[in-house]
Amino acid sequence: MARRALILLEGHRDIGLLYIQAAQRLGLHPITLSADPARYDYLATEGIEAIRGDTDNLDALIRECSRLRATYDIAGITGFAGDDESVYATVGKLCLHFDLPGANPASIEQCCDKFTQRQFLAEGGVPIPAYRLAANAWEVESSAAEIGLPVIVKPAIGSGSIGVRLCRNVEEVAEHTTYLLGGKHVWRSSPRILVEEFAEGAQYSAYTMGNEVIGICAADFGPLPHFVYRHFTFPALLTDDQHKRIADVSLSCLRALGLGWGPAHIEFRWTKRGPVVIEVNPRIPGGTTPRLVQLGYGVDLVTEHIKLVIGEEWDLRKRHSHIASARFLVPDCDGILDWIDGHRQAAAVSGVAEVKLYVEPKTPIVRKRDYRDCIGHVIAASASPAQTEAILKRAVDLIGWSITPFPTVGEQEQSAPPHVRAPSAGRAQ
Repeated sequence: MARRALILLEGHRDIGLLYIQAAQRLGLHPITLSADPARYDYLATEGIEAIRGDTDNLDALIRECSRLRATYDIAGITGFAGDDESVYATVGKLCLHFDLPGANPASIEQCCDKFTQRQFLAEGGVPIPAYRLAANAWEVESSAAEIGLPVIVKPAIGSGSIGVRLCRNVEEVAEHTTYLLGGKHVWRSSPRILVEEFAEGAQYSAYTMGNEVIGICAADFGPLPHFVYRHFTFPALLTDDQHKRIADVSLSCLRALGLGWGPAHIEFRWTKRGPVVIEVNPRIPGGTTPRLVQLGYGVDLVTEHIKLVIGEEWDLRKRHSHIASARFLVPDCDGILDWIDGHRQAAAVSGVAEVKLYVEPKTPIVRKRDYRDCIGHVIAASASPAQTEAILKRAVDLIGWSITPFPTVGEQEQSAPPHVRAPSAGRAQ
């Protein structure tokens, strides 16, 4: 009898290994198809079968999966976006071709384009910020004037807050437009810029699977005008009315976008008019989200997603209710990372579930003002919000690092003083 295999399109720095491990626990043989398998260290470390190929070429992927079917019983196909969310639409097309469970690729594609997504949400009566689409500097400036400052200026296609900025005046609008259109931002298609109203208020994300809301997370960003996550808390501390309103709007998003299958997360701002949808992403978020949900509710998002992918019965019932929080470590200057330490002591703090560093000493630190600025995280969990926050504070305070700033023009490298930074113990700065 042929061995059951799970095909994984590309990989993921944060959650790729979780999918590998969950697949193996379910008795599946994971196989990764990637344009560059060497990008994902865990494949070699874990001895995972990986095949190099053009993951942008649907026909080539169909041929490769057909070849694999001669050896394996392909139980399901899923994948990861990285910086290109079109991977999810490709997965949907593969599932359709091989008659496997999967999302509607057309629904995924209309989500990946933020302008198209806005149109469907508006037609569905979902509360969203005012928005305009622009292709050049004049259109961006005109759109900002029509909407009214401040505005958010960002690429219409992208993820991880790459290229996203709050612009509070005309000069900032012009500056960021020049950045996006002047060759510094990498476009995967012809440049299209979304200009939208700044929805001011607390940030939340709802996590869904199928047509079910699993839970809602609270998030804090670092200093504006950029949007770099600093702190997550799951579940968010909401009133019953707030929870219901966010859950109801989440389900409205799924209906408007045709996302009745698979995982999604919906980002909100709680404004003066209640929950306003910032965007809908048809995937499980990377980073700390699966760990937070498992610690908070006892639900293994990755395992349950794989069960859905292979057509087995899945279970999202809460096993318990704890408060889980993650704090991200974010440097406040560029330079060479001399050292980073204290992570082992932090991991030994009672109640700390995970400490992870993404960088090693001597790594150049060049902040990009998006998710790539984070150099590590700490996760803690307990039965109460105050206790979890106290555990997190104690652990984060134990971690410190030193960065030697890059020399300025005309400055000798040896004269640059080291910059020592210990993460803030309070709210994200």
